[in-house]
Amino acid sequence: MTVVIETVKAREIFDSRGNPTVEADVILSDGSLGRAEVPSGASTGDREAVELRDGGDYLMGKGVMKAVRNVNTEINDTLKGVSPFDQAKVDKLMIDLDGTPNKSRLGANAILGVSMAIARAAAQSQGIPLYRYLGGVDIELPQPFFNVINGGVHADSGIDVQEFLLTPVKRDNFRDGVEKIANTYNTLKSVLSKEGYETAVGDEGGFAPKLGSTEAAIEMLYRAIKEAGYVPGEEIAIALDPASSEFYNDNTKKYSFEGKELSSNEMLIYYQELVRKYSAIIFIEDGFSEHDWEGFKKMTEKMGDKIQLVGDDIFVTNPVIFSEGINKKVANSILIKLNQIGTVSESIETIKMARANGYTTMISHRSGETGDTFIADFAVAMNAGQIKTGSMARSERVEKYNQFLRIEEELEGYAKLARFPKK
Repeated sequence: MTVVIETVKAREIFDSRGNPTVEADVILSDGSLGRAEVPSGASTGDREAVELRDGGDYLMGKGVMKAVRNVNTEINDTLKGVSPFDQAKVDKLMIDLDGTPNKSRLGANAILGVSMAIARAAAQSQGIPLYRYLGGVDIELPQPFFNVINGGVHADSGIDVQEFLLTPVKRDNFRDGVEKIANTYNTLKSVLSKEGYETAVGDEGGFAPKLGSTEAAIEMLYRAIKEAGYVPGEEIAIALDPASSEFYNDNTKKYSFEGKELSSNEMLIYYQELVRKYSAIIFIEDGFSEHDWEGFKKMTEKMGDKIQLVGDDIFVTNPVIFSEGINKKVANSILIKLNQIGTVSESIETIKMARANGYTTMISHRSGETGDTFIADFAVAMNAGQIKTGSMARSERVEKYNQFLRIEEELEGYAKLARFPKK
């Protein structure tokens, strides 16, 4: 019996920030069901695929009923009777139906929800896990990065750097790495509490203490790592995501950072000195604004052989934009966010492009998340090497790590581990 798509439908649900988002169902002719929930970012690149919102008074303008209707009408009509087993073909049908360069007519949230649900339905129809369906036999578990201190637009901590992350450099298996970070995370909470800081958490589950500076936060991380019984840099390493587009002034070409107005060159000097002082720092993401390509290029020239330099807002998981970055030798790694580009197949295309050009890849969540664990299976399937999906708090974050634990168990000790850095 030939299996085809029978019904595509969507509904409005809510994400971890209490904002509406799209949930899509795909039902196949054999009864298989694929369901997917779409995340949403707070710190977003200007050239990301467009997340369609309703505007007006309903839910403060953030409703997604237009996107839902687009799924239930045009997308459903187009995909009915189509085979679910050719992901690229299905995604292209939706891209062509939308007809815009940034998915603004139907909404990237509408298209992505269906794209992910199609993959899930196809995997269920074939009776195999999603990571097997998307990746085949040669798969591995990624190096996880945990956001343990939140700043920037993710918290009211007063710290300009958006994310301070920890990763278990030494780990016997995935569970061992998670346990090491859990120990360090809870030790960090104790350290902050002893010093009189608040231990409430931000959007991504990291603590949001009013430390006042990047170095103060890094010092807290060093202290927590040591008090948890580990060696900074050798067993637990540190990563930073300044999300610098958030504090860059397009008119003055300056960065308003920690009470100072810094030029690109001054920011570069700051990063160089920071990495020299704190050798446990192994990557910096979005050290320069998405509009400051020259600054990012200089950073790559000066620091690219020492640490991983990740491009997020500057590339927005878009293969066309990313190819420009490759040609200009900007960054040496790319962050992959499915909702930045809007389909599973285009995300895969970007990963393949990165690999072919010597860039590392990191799969990422968004600050407005759901309980959907798609990106965990996707990271394993793609041999992505690295993932960040929040802290050891908030179930929508931890559930992704728990999915990796389930996958590791399913693989019965045969799971390969990616090692940082994956070149």
